[in-house]
Amino acid sequence: MKRFFVYILLVLSCFLLQTTLFQWMELADIVPNILIILAVSIGYMRGQKEGMFIGVMCGLCVDLMYGNVIGYYALLYMSVGFVSGYANFFYEPGDFAMPLVLIGVGDLMYGILFYVLSFLLRARLHFFYYLRRIIVPEIIYTVILSIILYKVIHSINEMLLKFEHKED
Repeated sequence: MKRFFVYILLVLSCFLLQTTLFQWMELADIVPNILIILAVSIGYMRGQKEGMFIGVMCGLCVDLMYGNVIGYYALLYMSVGFVSGYANFFYEPGDFAMPLVLIGVGDLMYGILFYVLSFLLRARLHFFYYLRRIIVPEIIYTVILSIILYKVIHSINEMLLKFEHKED
């Protein structure tokens, strides 16, 4: 139950950081996707179900604030959280290289899904332009920022695990 409330606080704080502070830190109209970092990190550390849950929560925050349709971003973030949960099999607490790769792949997956659902279905076929100008710079910026944020999320997860083992 405590993990649930911590997850809600994490989602809300990451959403607030992404929509306020990091909007001021944009480079070439690119903002890092902190919600992807959170969804992929939790999916990698805890598995598919919790990755999906965090993804839905992140997506609903974006949907309720910016979306035209509720569930659009929730589907995108849920997909990324679910796919990153498959890597839970390879999770090692001391490994910080694998999550960075997963965050990059998750952001790439998010960008491609966003392109397909937003532009390709409306016959806008400039994929390589979108890839070069939006997806790749966002991946680089997000992975650089994830070096710091993953360690914070990892330490929160470790504290929750210790707290849960004390209760048993």
